[in-house]
Amino acid sequence: MKRDDGLLTKKFDKLLIVNRGEIAVRILRACHELGIKTVAVYSDADRNAPHVRFADEAYHIGPPPARESYLRVDKLLDVAKRSGAQAVHPGYGFLAERAEFAQACVDAGLVFVGPPARAIKVMGDKQEARETVKAAGVPIVPGTEPGLNESEMQAAADKMGYPVLVKAVAGGGGKGMRPVHKAAELQDAIAAARREALAAFGDDVVYLEKMITDARHIEIQLLADAHGNAIYLGERECSLQRRHQKLIEEAPSFVVDEDLRRRMGEVAVAAAKAVNYVNAGTIEFLLDRDKNFYFLEMNTRLQVEHPVTELVTGIDIAQEQLRIARGRRLRFEQKDIQIRGWAIECRINAEDPYNNYLPSTGTISTMRLPTGPGVRVDTGVFRGYEITPYYDSMISKLICYGETRGEAVLRMRRALEEYNITGVKTNIPFHQHMMESHRFLTGNFNTKFVEDKFSMSDRAADQEMEAAVLATLMAHHQSMQASQIIAPAGASSGSGSAWKWYNRWERLRR
Repeated sequence: MKRDDGLLTKKFDKLLIVNRGEIAVRILRACHELGIKTVAVYSDADRNAPHVRFADEAYHIGPPPARESYLRVDKLLDVAKRSGAQAVHPGYGFLAERAEFAQACVDAGLVFVGPPARAIKVMGDKQEARETVKAAGVPIVPGTEPGLNESEMQAAADKMGYPVLVKAVAGGGGKGMRPVHKAAELQDAIAAARREALAAFGDDVVYLEKMITDARHIEIQLLADAHGNAIYLGERECSLQRRHQKLIEEAPSFVVDEDLRRRMGEVAVAAAKAVNYVNAGTIEFLLDRDKNFYFLEMNTRLQVEHPVTELVTGIDIAQEQLRIARGRRLRFEQKDIQIRGWAIECRINAEDPYNNYLPSTGTISTMRLPTGPGVRVDTGVFRGYEITPYYDSMISKLICYGETRGEAVLRMRRALEEYNITGVKTNIPFHQHMMESHRFLTGNFNTKFVEDKFSMSDRAADQEMEAAVLATLMAHHQSMQASQIIAPAGASSGSGSAWKWYNRWERLRR
């Protein structure tokens, strides 16, 4: 059957996944459980990647740079034709939020597992998205129209009051965005935002938005079918981020109560219905200190952090995407959605938190994944896998679930201790430090916490102290051994392993 908006919805039994890494593996698993055959694509760098091995079929699409492989629409559509795939799942990143790609899939007779191209286009244009949701009664942050010249933006900023944000109309991921705290900084910020936006999106149009200070980043997960039904699956707390890139997410949020959750959820559904949205999507809000919330943007795809919502709702969002794309009605009503327990996700990246989070490349020589109750690891790498500079530095997503936030934190601490990766530097120490941070534990943080209030130097000092104490204990133990009379052959020295001293220190430290 075919909707009026051009979104093709029909039964399919073979799916092409035009992505890589952990999200490709995630979709492959969802397809396997639903009995859907899968087709993967890979660049030269991903020839031995797990998503290639797990798929029923895999096709080579070019050299490592994404612009020559994963972003080549012509190659991807050719693979769909050669493999006989009837549907396409974009994952996240790459082409996931490109309206032109979604429409190209539909024009080629393929089911696009995502929203209609028009919804992607409207929500991908920040200014059009603001105007659209505003007309639907969704609160938005005060701001200007796009396309104003520098003098007009200066006058608008003076009227709104500082601080303000310069934002690219076609922006995303923090690109083309500059905070401005005083009038003298505005013109340089506009010029920098324009340059970055042009390089990243081919569009240098910017606008101004009032900066909400001490804000939290709260997002609402949505599911909507092709029959006009839409529900929200609660919220995710995404305030722990650096340079607008999320690092830790959790569900539910420490500061959202039932009433606020309901109000934000209903507004999010209204925003989605304003563009006839279909499939999984996320409405992102800024929440101020007085619990006022404002529309930030809509992500018209599956989010990186979707697992925390899956764990607290019991709903497999990736499978629901596939069912919706097949034309099925939602299996749930809003009254069926219950939040149970707490889930936390740490993004494990190949980067050095002690060196300004510099990306780390190389071959993973050791990889021991954490296991046990309440622990989930979504990854697309393995021991011997090479981390290259061509793609995102994320190694895996470590997700821990507990009946309470405290239990989820304790499980995350254990899992981080168990997680062992060598060959590349990782941000595991950052996450360990955060899990012990008083402000994190009490929920007292905002979107600027990591950049303004959090320092890895504190962690380094702690580790240096532990190393010094350990060295002293080991030296003392060795001197005790040296002073002992050598026992007869076969007799027990009774000294045991020197590591017992470290274990005792660990117990005392805790």
